[in-house]
Amino acid sequence: MSGLIPQIALSDFRKLKASQVRDLKACEVMADGMHLFTAVIPHNDVVSSTYIRTQAEYLALKANMVGGLDPCEFIDKEKAVVV
Repeated sequence: MSGLIPQIALSDFRKLKASQVRDLKACEVMADGMHLFTAVIPHNDVVSSTYIRTQAEYLALKANMVGGLDPCEFIDKEKAVVV
């Protein structure tokens, strides 16, 4: 999307182990040609990592104001589905 950071397909992102994700640069995760989310992965000292996390939390709070499901709501809905 922006061309400023790398992109990765959701299918490829899902194949990665946690240790591999920790080694990634920040990247845009794409699905069906559309931006799904941006993974911001800090790699520096505690101060930089704390700053990045605080900024990400602030942006997430702003994004959550317009809607979406809380993860526990989604998981509860999945458990309620009878197969």
